[in-house]
Amino acid sequence: MGALAKLAIVGAGGMLGRAVARAAGDDALALTRAELDVTDAGAVRDALAGAGTVVNCAAWTDVDGAEEHAEEALRVNRDGARNVAEAAERVVYVSTDYVFDGHSDEPYRPQDPTAPLSVYGRSKLEGEEATAAANPDHLVVRSSWLFGPDGGNFVDTMLRLGRERDAVRVVDDQLGCPTYTGHLAPALVALARGGERGIVHVAGDGHCSWYELAREALTQAAVDVEIEPCTTAEFHLPAPRPSYSVLAVEDRHRLPGWRDGVRAHLGERA
Repeated sequence: MGALAKLAIVGAGGMLGRAVARAAGDDALALTRAELDVTDAGAVRDALAGAGTVVNCAAWTDVDGAEEHAEEALRVNRDGARNVAEAAERVVYVSTDYVFDGHSDEPYRPQDPTAPLSVYGRSKLEGEEATAAANPDHLVVRSSWLFGPDGGNFVDTMLRLGRERDAVRVVDDQLGCPTYTGHLAPALVALARGGERGIVHVAGDGHCSWYELAREALTQAAVDVEIEPCTTAEFHLPAPRPSYSVLAVEDRHRLPGWRDGVRAHLGERA
């Protein structure tokens, strides 16, 4: 594998990890799940020996699947996070808005109390805590509602369904900050190469419901389909979601607006 790069990305085969690897450039070491299982502490120590900074994009992201496979989710999102943080000199851990319960009516600040509703949210919160306990030089970056060209995501699902069906029903009672991985990835690289510690929120500017995100994507893509709003309860999903998980983002961490993210995503797919 040669000399280890100053910046390493684990979980580099996922939707976000691929975007971060592109943003980091050829000087970074990008390790996919097939190349490094973050739950194997010994393998992590060997692979990251001498690493300067590690961006940890490795994650169990199946929100509903985590309800049935809690231990597996915790092994990746908590134990894997600990392994990476212990092996790195500096670590950036990517977390989620789902660490909040959604009972607020104001955007969540990094210092606000957490109370995840789902196993997934709990596993990511425990990953934050494990990272902080294992490495004082850490930065937790919470983001929200990710979409991008390198993996399955809500926007692409809506585009596919819009072309297959006469009508689509989309939840209109959850609010968040849709974030394009092509905007988030370079911000993560810059933060990794900086010296900030603690917890920050980094997300697309503005907020909307899943219904509004679907409508915007289908409109921009010129897909003519009827879009019907519905409630979360009508879908009977295994994992509870926060109804309001809008993140408060400082100006220096604010990304382009979510509509701009949709436009950039569609342009990349074209």
